[in-house]
Amino acid sequence: MRNIVAIVGRPNVGKSTFFNRLTQRRQAIVDSVSGVTRDRHYGHTDWNGHEFSVIDTGGYIVGSDDIFEGEIRKQVYLAIEEANAIVFVVDVESGVTSMDMEVAQILRKSKKPVHVMVNKVDNSMRYADAVEFYSLGLGEYFTVAAISGSGTGELLDAVVESLDFSVDEEEGGELPRFAVVGRPNAGKSSFINVLLGEERNIVTDIAGTTRDSIDSHYNRYGNEFTLVDTAGLRKKTKVSEDLEFYSVMRSIRAIENCDVCMIMLDAKRGIEQQDLNIFHLAEKNRKGIIVLVNKWDLVEGKDSNTPKNFEAMVRSKTAPFTDFPIVFISALTKQRVFKAVEEALEVYKNRTAKIPTSKLNEIMLEVVQNSPPPALKGKFMKIKYCMQLPTYTPQFAFFANLPQYIKEPYRRFIENQMRERFDLSGVPISIYFRKK
Repeated sequence: MRNIVAIVGRPNVGKSTFFNRLTQRRQAIVDSVSGVTRDRHYGHTDWNGHEFSVIDTGGYIVGSDDIFEGEIRKQVYLAIEEANAIVFVVDVESGVTSMDMEVAQILRKSKKPVHVMVNKVDNSMRYADAVEFYSLGLGEYFTVAAISGSGTGELLDAVVESLDFSVDEEEGGELPRFAVVGRPNAGKSSFINVLLGEERNIVTDIAGTTRDSIDSHYNRYGNEFTLVDTAGLRKKTKVSEDLEFYSVMRSIRAIENCDVCMIMLDAKRGIEQQDLNIFHLAEKNRKGIIVLVNKWDLVEGKDSNTPKNFEAMVRSKTAPFTDFPIVFISALTKQRVFKAVEEALEVYKNRTAKIPTSKLNEIMLEVVQNSPPPALKGKFMKIKYCMQLPTYTPQFAFFANLPQYIKEPYRRFIENQMRERFDLSGVPISIYFRKK
């Protein structure tokens, strides 16, 4: 297993800025407001040929009754438990605080290698001020300016030296990425916590709790993939905070970078316009799609027809693309959550499947022969050959004598015929007519 380094400290000392510098991506949200980072946030980096994972944590706070701050403390403890080494970030501007002393005491008990990073040291006077951090009782410290990168080399040398790279795991191919997306408070984080069997992501009744897109590694029952928890997407007019704007952008990027979108609906609210916007965004990006109807246990007066009626309503609103699985789940009672995983894996398999050219021609040319494109201006279109293009998502080319005269209704007819004959459930496909 790859080594893990946890970045911990009190709020607003520059942990996420340092995390972004290590991962070389603006992955964690950075703002002058304290308490922006709430969940553990994972990334990968390397130093002098040694690769390791880094975890950005929420700022550790003591003596607070705030619901988020209590959860953040829990997440910090979990990160320390997971890590092979710890970078303890402190702020030279404010000096040693009682909260720093509290965190230092926790770190001493952890028995893990701890590296004290004195941040915001960007001039010689601040370099001299850093001496007081010896009082933390954690030994040597490193003076760093995370925003410019000054001093990070010496710190990373020490971090790498404290890690064990003797048993490096052989990396396989890139794992499938499943993004759980939807409106705020639909139950995305609860669903992921149930799958992972731990409180990996913070869950509260307050909409907008998740702000970053959080990656989690799933490896159970012979299945392995990356789960991405995203911030809830809401209408632009409802997005007021800068932080929420960044969160929405991260969620959109998560959709663009995933293989399968697990779109979560609230059973009590049905499918609303913002859900449709998310659906069409995933479809436009040619992602695999599965719809999860969460909180199904809260729907009153259910009978055998209720799921069928709900399905029909959803498909009527997403038309013309209606070939995708719908799973009715409850993250609270764990009802059908693993069925959702099975369906997502099936959609991923469909999205990456390659149909042999001989089989495609054998089946589809017969369809074309029985129902050829309608003649236009006395001209008859003939399709002689078809093939799947060598692209990452399913795209097909049909070669015709006059492709410019073949209209959209016939393209849709060909797509429907293909869906009937091949397993393409949950997969948006592209069909092109080209000159023979």
